[in-house]
This record gives sequence, C-alpha cells and structure tokens, in this order.
Amino acid sequence: MTQHRIAVIGGTGPQGKGLGYRFAKHGHDVVIGSRSAEKAVPVAAEVTERLSGVEGAGEVSGAANADAVAQADVVLLAVPYDGHDELVAALPLAGKTVISCVNPLAFDKRGAHGRIVNGGEGSAAESAQELAPEATVVGAFHNVSAVLLWGDDDYLDEDVLVVGDVVEAKEVAMDLAESVTGRRGIDAGKLRLARQLEPFTAVLISINRKYKTHAGVRISGL
Repeated sequence: MTQHRIAVIGGTGPQGKGLGYRFAKHGHDVVIGSRSAEKAVPVAAEVTERLSGVEGAGEVSGAANADAVAQADVVLLAVPYDGHDELVAALPLAGKTVISCVNPLAFDKRGAHGRIVNGGEGSAAESAQELAPEATVVGAFHNVSAVLLWGDDDYLDEDVLVVGDVVEAKEVAMDLAESVTGRRGIDAGKLRLARQLEPFTAVLISINRKYKTHAGVRISGL
C-alpha cells in the first residue's frame, strides 16, 4: 500500500483525530491541522502517545491548516459544515487529492436530519470541488463513528463508501479505508452521490440513539 502524508483539516475534532490516529497506526504520516498550530500540536501529541509501542506507525505532527496542507499529498476535510466553504476556499489545495467526510447535518426536537445544499443539487464534497477546481475531491468516511475510531478494536466492522469522478483519487481513499476497516473501500459511484451519503449519517445517528450503539454500514453481495 502506498504510504501518504495526510493533512487532517479539523484534526482536533473527534472525527478528524480518530481518522488521523487510524491512518498513522498503519504507517501513514499525519499532520493534524487546526486554525492555529497551538491547538493542533497538543492533539498531535495525544495521538502520538496513543501510538507508542505500535510498530511501523507513521509520524504525527500539528500545524495551522494552510501549513498542514502544504506538507501533504492527501488532505482530509473533517470540519463542521458551518464555515466549510470559507475554510476550503482559503486552503492551498491545488494539485492535492482531497477526501471530504463533511456531513451537512441539522438537529431539532425530532433529531438529526440532512441539510439541503444548493437547493438539493449539491453536497459538501461538490462544494469543495467547486471551490478548489485544481484539486481532486472524493467523498469518503462519512459514516464511521468517531467513538469507534478512537477505540481499541483493531478494525471497525463496516465498509467505507467512496464517491468521486476521478478513479485514481478514489483509489487513494479506498486504500486508506484499509487502515480503518481492514479491507478496501467500496467504489460507490460519482461525486454527486455524496448528496445521498452525507445526509445518511443522520439515519445512523437516529439508529444510535434508539439502540444505544455506534452503527455502521456494511454492503452485502460483493
């Protein structure tokens, strides 16, 4: 498997930190990105400490978002949807493979639900591609539980669905899925299908509340 240097933008949040930990555990170098290096460095130290004794683990460092991106060949967007567009537009993403796991969700008295993006004709991943036309954006890792990512299981018992318009970029995300689930991610189609994948996370949140669990997605028949 190709080793990557991955900038995790939003790496101080639970999803980003958990994915960064999993990637580094399997030999990839990870740069935790945050608005300021001062926020990122302690989280990188926390991940590094968690990896002590793990043979072949990658290096984990912390940096301000733009500096993290500049150091990496793969960029993971793991940021809240609020402020997403402004942040993405400000990052030096040209030439990078960008993996978006951003879920535009809203919450009310009835629970979680998907937010409408671009009148139903868009998604966070598609917005990122429009804002960074010289990058190659794929959607992946939307539905994995932050709690389980930071947990003790070697692998999560679920599948990672990957959507995108460029096969080579999807291959990168599908390979990285092995660090999380122990098996390659699944090519789930074109980037526009992020419109279905992103809000589906709200369904899992609903299941988790009902059954007090951390549900994931498994694809049968392959």
